[in-house]
Amino acid sequence: MTATAQTPTVPDLAALQARAAERAAQRAGGQHRLRGHIVCDGLVRIFKTEGVEVVALQGLDLVIDRGELVAIVGASGSGKSTLLNILSGLDTPTAGIARVGDYDLLDLSARRRLSYRRQMVGFVWQQTGRNLLPYLTALENVELPMQLAGRGGGRRARRQRARELLDMVGVGYCADRRPGQLSGGEQQRCAVAVAVANDPEVLFADEPTGELDEATGAEVFAALRTINAELGVTIVVVTHDHAVAEQVRRTVAIRDGRTASEVRRTARIGADGNTELVAEEYAVLDRSGRMQLPAPFVEALSLRDRVRLNLEPDHVEVRPGDRARNEREAGA
Repeated sequence: MTATAQTPTVPDLAALQARAAERAAQRAGGQHRLRGHIVCDGLVRIFKTEGVEVVALQGLDLVIDRGELVAIVGASGSGKSTLLNILSGLDTPTAGIARVGDYDLLDLSARRRLSYRRQMVGFVWQQTGRNLLPYLTALENVELPMQLAGRGGGRRARRQRARELLDMVGVGYCADRRPGQLSGGEQQRCAVAVAVANDPEVLFADEPTGELDEATGAEVFAALRTINAELGVTIVVVTHDHAVAEQVRRTVAIRDGRTASEVRRTARIGADGNTELVAEEYAVLDRSGRMQLPAPFVEALSLRDRVRLNLEPDHVEVRPGDRARNEREAGA
């Protein structure tokens, strides 16, 4: 399905995306390494509690290129938070393939997992209080990860980088304030600076705007876009916020533990010469040829149990099976 909307910010979005790809190529050492920065193939996660098994991920497939900024959306219980916890090294998958860069997340020793979480990835929590230490200033919070990891050179170099990162996310004026003296939006932007202090390749954010109003959430997401563009960091954001999801070039929807659909947005020049943002939604086809039909399509045609498929020269036709068709005609 295709929707077209005119917005003056589209050229900026396209420019930021191009800049992010350029920075990512520089970090990777060449264009040939851009593909597949994050790869999930048949990813499964099963939780066992008091003899009950809950399958959170049911063979999920996902590929995210180096330097992308991707939003992951889905209803509660769809598996998106489980996916984020696995990719960030906070949880271990049950089966399948989960790879970030050169790290195989199914086969990490405790020492290598610690290295992965310290050096490879950054994380921003939804709850502002989990991202910052309350007794340190914003500047000291950003310096701390570099100090713990023994990175960033001496104290003067670490302090300079911390100030640069705070300026980059638009809160340089908060450097000497403690979290209790900051608004929720300022805290989250500081948290973004903390998350990238050790120059990670990937940044994960779990509902970073969930506790903020729309205007403040837009400021936080602008900080994420800036980090993506200026540093070439691959960013994956889990969100319920449709306004946030519409600000990225690619949105992946998860349903019942599998990737169900993707929306890709591209900037094009319309017939009137103005820039238009064109969004196209795709169903995701797995290696076995399975896909999930969008829920509105299923409900509109009362599709249940089985459907009829017809192969046409340039498309596949999906029609209700006998039972669904008969019930629909009877209701009419």
